[in-house]
Amino acid sequence: MSLTPFSLASYAVIGLGLVLGIFGVVRGGSVLIAAGCAAIAISQRNERMIGRFLPLTMAVALFALAIALPRGR
Repeated sequence: MSLTPFSLASYAVIGLGLVLGIFGVVRGGSVLIAAGCAAIAISQRNERMIGRFLPLTMAVALFALAIALPRGR
């Protein structure tokens, strides 16, 4: 399995989101993780419908949750 530049960039965005979440920027980290997961789910052309749209739905739900998070200070 070779990584294309698009999927490599998507994994880098997910990794950056994880690092941000670890250091306390939970909302920004969640948005980056959701964007990276959505990009990977969209790029899966050989998968069946459920294999592509279930991860995409989960990414959209994570994005909505990240936007709905209250600002904790």
